[in-house]
Amino acid sequence: MSDSASNTEDLIQIEIFPSRILSPETAQKLITELYRIDGIIRVMVQGSRLPERVSAGPGTGEKVEHPLRKPIQIGDQVIELKISVGRIRLEISNAETKEEVRSVCDKVLPFAFEFREGHFFRRTPTVTDYAKFGPNSDPCLLGMVDAKAKIDQLVFIEKQEKKQEKDDGKDQDE
Repeated sequence: MSDSASNTEDLIQIEIFPSRILSPETAQKLITELYRIDGIIRVMVQGSRLPERVSAGPGTGEKVEHPLRKPIQIGDQVIELKISVGRIRLEISNAETKEEVRSVCDKVLPFAFEFREGHFFRRTPTVTDYAKFGPNSDPCLLGMVDAKAKIDQLVFIEKQEKKQEKDDGKDQDE
């Protein structure tokens, strides 16, 4: 995730919209393959919330054992899915990356999907962005916030190779 979202003039935004809700296994496989591609700036996974507890009726307060609510591993981080994965939006740096993403989708998704290019991420902060992150927030986080989510429910993953390369470069300069 190499660039910042502030120089969005030359970045490409794409949306992968599968014709089915992705199972946790398929979502993990797809996101892991996307994680390996260089040139992806940011990724947002969208879908319907999976409830933790029954909110109404005779079982109010009981824990919901939803089959789609499973932990998945991306890179070296394990994350519990709190949504059913319905679409994935990406901001990428160039057309070659776009073709790599398309080939990964063709390889991983065994069913039809829409692959669209357009404008999916905000470029200016919203009231929700301001409320969650304050006036001097990172431009990469713009439009990536669910208004109903608590701050501790948000998940951000950075590629580890990039950090290690930067750390190695600092050691050599000193």
